[in-house]
Amino acid sequence: MRRMAWLPPLALLLSLGLPGALRAQTWTPDRPVRVLVGFPAGGTGDLTARLIAEMAAAAFGQNAVVENRTGANGAIAAEAVARSGSDGLTVLQCPMGTMTIAPNLPGQRLPVDVVTELVPVANLALSTYGLVVAAGHRIQDVAGLLAEARARPGALTFASAGIGSAQHLSGELLKRLAGIDIVHVPYRGGAPAIVDMLGGRVDFFITNLGDVAGPLRDGALRLLAVADDTGHPNFPAPKLSASVPGFSIAGWFAACAPRTMPPEAIAAWAGAIRAGLDRPEWRKRLLDNGLTPNFEPPATLAARMEANRDQFRELIQGAGIRAE
Repeated sequence: MRRMAWLPPLALLLSLGLPGALRAQTWTPDRPVRVLVGFPAGGTGDLTARLIAEMAAAAFGQNAVVENRTGANGAIAAEAVARSGSDGLTVLQCPMGTMTIAPNLPGQRLPVDVVTELVPVANLALSTYGLVVAAGHRIQDVAGLLAEARARPGALTFASAGIGSAQHLSGELLKRLAGIDIVHVPYRGGAPAIVDMLGGRVDFFITNLGDVAGPLRDGALRLLAVADDTGHPNFPAPKLSASVPGFSIAGWFAACAPRTMPPEAIAAWAGAIRAGLDRPEWRKRLLDNGLTPNFEPPATLAARMEANRDQFRELIQGAGIRAE
């Protein structure tokens, strides 16, 4: 089967988009495997990387090591995986921002072309985004937020985890679709944004529920709306599209591999993730952290990535966003 390794990425992905590809798992590693993640320990990216590692260890009967290589919006880890060779031992915990936003951001200098040097392995989970405010904030619902934004242009502020982040683009999409003037306040990550929101220094935040699951459960934050039409079973809220027609942002957390990884190794990793998502304890960990278990094979994940790239490219160009 290793003769298939020369296939171009599209043909490879199509060959792995069918259930039969997951049944034909003839590849198993003969030594420990690695999952690289481009973000610090303790965040949603780290959580999903550790789940992928646990699933791989269970499926392969080998130790699985998680390595946090932070920097450049995940691109440092992505470069390391792209250069890791064709032995099938290393995958990347690849989030939506790294794979679909960063390649479209003018002025963003990346050490790796994630579109051509990495290929999808499998999606692990969907990430519902929510519009949140501090528990004591005067705004009680989306209608109130829109009314105040229209009455006081430029007065309301929204946080993000940095220029060009999914949170930034979510706010820009809200501005455009609702026809409101709100001010972007970028932070170096989600944690300081939440601190300032709790302190009353910024008004609201549209972010993945995994980043705010704890403060929501503790009552420190209030969830005004979810940003896609699926929502999350543990965090019920109105749909933002009901107040702002056309609004839809949904994240995801997946595994990617160097494009030189043999197809049978990709199929084995995908099979490990699919099997892992059948285990109730791992599904519960995802749900408890604001994520929705959602297996997708390589071809399906590739289509999702391409749709996101198109969506974010148009939004970045329309808002005139550049990396700083």
